[in-house]
Amino acid sequence: MQKKLTLFFALLTSVVFAQKKPLDHSVYDGWQSIASKQISNNGVWASYMIVPQEGDGDLYFNETLSARKLKINRGAGNSFSNDSKFAAFLIKPFFKDTRLEKIKKKKPEEQQKDTLGIVNLTTLSVTKIPRVKSFAFPDKGASILAYLLEKPIDTSKKANAAASAKEGTDFIVKNLTTGTETTYKYVTDYKFSKDGKLLVFTASGSKKDKDAKTGVFLLNTEKGTLKTLVKTKGNYKTFVFDDEDEHLAFLGETSPEKDEIKDYNIYFTSINLDTAQVLIDKEAEGMPANFVVSGDARLNFSKDGSKLFFGIAPEKKPKDTTLVEFEHAKLDIWGYKDDYLQTVQLKNVDRDLKKNFLSVINVYSADAKIIPLTDEKLPDAALVNEGNQSYVLASTDYGNRIASQWTGSTLRDYYLVDVKTGSRKKIIENLQGNAMASPNGNYILYFNRVDGNWYSYQVATGKTISLTANLNVKFADEENDVPDYANSYGLAGWTEEDKSVLIYDKYDIWALSPDGKDKPKNITIGFGRSNNLTFRVQRTSTEARFFKRNETLLLSTFNNATKEDGFYTKNINDNKLPELLVMDKAKFSSVTKARDAVYYIYDKGSYIQSPDVYISKDMKTAVKLSNTNLQQANYIWGTTELVKWTTPKGYKSEGILYKPDNFDPNKKYPMIVYFYEKLSDGLYTYQAPSPTPSRLNIPFFVSNGYLVFTPDISYETGHPGKSAEEFINSGVEYLKKNAWVDGSKIGIQGQSWGGYQVAHLITATNMYAAAWAGAPVVNMTSAYGGIRWESGMNRQFQYEKTQSRIGATLWEKPELYIENSPLFKLPNVTTPVVIMANDADGAVPWYQGIEMFTGLRRLGKPVWMLNYNNEAHNLVQRQNRKDIQIREQQFFDYYLKGAKAPEWMVKGIPATEKGKNWGFGLTDEKP
Repeated sequence: MQKKLTLFFALLTSVVFAQKKPLDHSVYDGWQSIASKQISNNGVWASYMIVPQEGDGDLYFNETLSARKLKINRGAGNSFSNDSKFAAFLIKPFFKDTRLEKIKKKKPEEQQKDTLGIVNLTTLSVTKIPRVKSFAFPDKGASILAYLLEKPIDTSKKANAAASAKEGTDFIVKNLTTGTETTYKYVTDYKFSKDGKLLVFTASGSKKDKDAKTGVFLLNTEKGTLKTLVKTKGNYKTFVFDDEDEHLAFLGETSPEKDEIKDYNIYFTSINLDTAQVLIDKEAEGMPANFVVSGDARLNFSKDGSKLFFGIAPEKKPKDTTLVEFEHAKLDIWGYKDDYLQTVQLKNVDRDLKKNFLSVINVYSADAKIIPLTDEKLPDAALVNEGNQSYVLASTDYGNRIASQWTGSTLRDYYLVDVKTGSRKKIIENLQGNAMASPNGNYILYFNRVDGNWYSYQVATGKTISLTANLNVKFADEENDVPDYANSYGLAGWTEEDKSVLIYDKYDIWALSPDGKDKPKNITIGFGRSNNLTFRVQRTSTEARFFKRNETLLLSTFNNATKEDGFYTKNINDNKLPELLVMDKAKFSSVTKARDAVYYIYDKGSYIQSPDVYISKDMKTAVKLSNTNLQQANYIWGTTELVKWTTPKGYKSEGILYKPDNFDPNKKYPMIVYFYEKLSDGLYTYQAPSPTPSRLNIPFFVSNGYLVFTPDISYETGHPGKSAEEFINSGVEYLKKNAWVDGSKIGIQGQSWGGYQVAHLITATNMYAAAWAGAPVVNMTSAYGGIRWESGMNRQFQYEKTQSRIGATLWEKPELYIENSPLFKLPNVTTPVVIMANDADGAVPWYQGIEMFTGLRRLGKPVWMLNYNNEAHNLVQRQNRKDIQIREQQFFDYYLKGAKAPEWMVKGIPATEKGKNWGFGLTDEKP
């Protein structure tokens, strides 16, 4: 009987899998993901989006206490009202329509626009308003919704597009509780006060409507009264209320429209006043000579409302319109004393033109004057205690910038700058690390990467103490394997009144007294280190600046041994062990808590289970709200298992082995090895089948009968190539001991740093039947002096300090650059290889791919190169991502499965056929 049952279930299983089909390239667009999870302040309603990779997404509302649901087709960008009675969102045009508009190359003003949706969460009735540009609720207060319409469609042929573009549109303020609404004309910008009782907006007026009002207006939303703060036509922006909503400041300029340089002022008013006055202009007392108010800076009130922080900038000179362009040279001059290479300067020119320097004014002072706090030599600053402190924390790398060419970072000096006088006090010099102020500003906390310790500077006494030097654990990355100082594990935050700071080691959380008077306390009692668990505080609210002394923390928890994920809880002050809430063979997203109720929203998934949205009151039990990717059940999927082995030098390593879920140990399977640094922590991470930017499409290949192996790699400085051999090849050899691995049909795939290792491996071994190298570096001697065009930075820092891990200059250790350059060993290659090298790659110069291709071609080796035109390091355009998936499958299927070869591999695609023939057709001919 037992044998019959076993046979029955075996036959049943085979029938089930026989009904499933392998993934194909048509499935990508409809595969879904979760986006924009939110929960109402009272915790009663949750919202989230389910979006396909391409097409129309949907917005869902779920009531947490009942089964009531609402689905909004094409809904996006939801926002709940403060009282949790309403929600507003945008309804996007149909994807098919926007696609058609792109094909027809319609102008923006001719394209379809978003629709505003408003849902009453009591009745679930939905109101729709077409052609809405933006909307906003106040942070607090009544359910008042403000929204700005798009311009109406102008069918007249005489429409002045330039003039019309500068004019505002209808602005509606609607009380959702009473239903009353008011429309204001030609509005361009608006901002609620925090309590929602005030609403400021600016109107442009109209050349067609001479009676239209222009300027800045302040609406009292409770009384319905409107003040005209500024009557003059101009450009007004960056509205900011103080914390008590009693004062308002904003930027404004009234320069002639044709002026290239606009003259900005800062306007200021109180809610008790009827108009706004210019508080700061270029003639204001304290303004440095030849400086003006910056129109690109932010405005910030201090928490107590007494100070206004703003930016000033050198006065700009207009272009000399008398110069004849073709009579003047165009060139870049590179100077060895320049702070930055010309490539970096040109990349950042727009940012630098908007550069401004933090300044402050006391708005209550009878003789208020500008106090500049930063300048060219001390350009960066952060407010302390929400601007209430008597100083700002400023920093600079002035004088240290040139070295960033080969270090990738700079040493910084830190200063306390007095907000009353602008006087400066240097407190930290040449820091290799970062510094920050405590919430109340009593201490400056910083991490020094050179010695791996945290330090505290006490502002009142000027004393600096080490917080961690005498502890027997490391607070810098214990597994750092690049030739540079290790980074810290970070910090969770501070407790109230700056009493302690919560710092991470690899596993646990420590409470350290910034004045050194209290003994350091491991608040997780060492439970993390002793159980191989990594605890990190999960911040469930963005409003809290610090932890309360007896607060119970929600701890995101990762099991480094099993790769399980979950949550524990721990009170900061008690001496109990952390309490387990949930651990699962899954991956949890970040958690958001309702502001006024104990409800949590998050999503959870695993490799075999598509992520879904959950709601929970205690993080122990949860209710699932969504059901994504139900179609997955129709396809052959996969399983994951953690593989552990010992390398030839005795190092312990691990990786992930992906198998088809219809895996048969009596069969032999081809295998593809994909690698990039360390990937094993993603054992339970869901991977949607998708046209990837460059990495291996793991679920696709697994579904189509491949094993996929992703080994972790650790590196020895100076020998990254041999390190790849040590870990990748030994992991593959370990798996080849299994009869179900076809050792003669193993391929390798990698992108960028992984692409380099692919190139290296095929020069060092012939154990791989096929290789795919995306954006590889093959000649470190030429790449060392190259440019990362995306940032403009020189590549030297990569080799001396970071990922490329040489740890020396080209002139100090030329032998290491040659040892790790596959170009010099190309005659050893026997493995067929495809290279992707794109001509707009901003990270790896694409001539590296050309060097590899032309070298192998010269040697008569089977090699192909894909250059996706005007594409980045990782493919951005979806059509190119789809293209490479097909080519990658065809390449590996030919060499690892014996399938027919595609035309692009056999005959290539002549330039005359470009854009007409993609060469996907299969042929009996061989490459």
